[in-house]
Amino acid sequence: MRLFLFFTGILLVLLSCQKKHNFENFTVDKSLPGNDTILLLSKYPELKLYNSEIVESKTRTAHIVQAASYSDGFRKGTFLFDDYKCKAQYQNDTLTIKLNNNNGYFGNGILIKVFKNHFYIKDIDPKTLKGEEKFIKSKVFSQKLILNSKQFTKNDSIYGFIDYKCSIDSLVDKHFKGYFKTIIQ
Repeated sequence: MRLFLFFTGILLVLLSCQKKHNFENFTVDKSLPGNDTILLLSKYPELKLYNSEIVESKTRTAHIVQAASYSDGFRKGTFLFDDYKCKAQYQNDTLTIKLNNNNGYFGNGILIKVFKNHFYIKDIDPKTLKGEEKFIKSKVFSQKLILNSKQFTKNDSIYGFIDYKCSIDSLVDKHFKGYFKTIIQ
């Protein structure tokens, strides 16, 4: 009986340590570079989130709005964020897209991992300092990713659309939606 309980305990620990990702297929829309919102991004300068920041792109890389709604039983509220930037990196057949607004003191956004025809999203922990990469657990309600291509290489332009809904800590519901463009590093 002790041996059974020992192995059951080990099995439960191993299962709880496994990372759970919500894998989905992404859609390809070759007409994304001509989308009105993406065309408007090219007409505005990139955001500067803090004074000493070195801006890597001359034009805006993302137009994303995040609505974070909370309810603690007594109070309800919604916060809107629209100051996101996009960065993409291609490494070992995986495309990593970061949609974030890190200002050196905290960050808020998502990380998208794209490989083959699949993707998954991880929520960036708001307590993330510049240079750190921390994530927070979330319960995904729905997620949709549209990219302009299935094939990715470094120095290519990538255009995309994201629509992502999740719950964080069962107190905050997050809806993250919008367009982005950048050059793959």
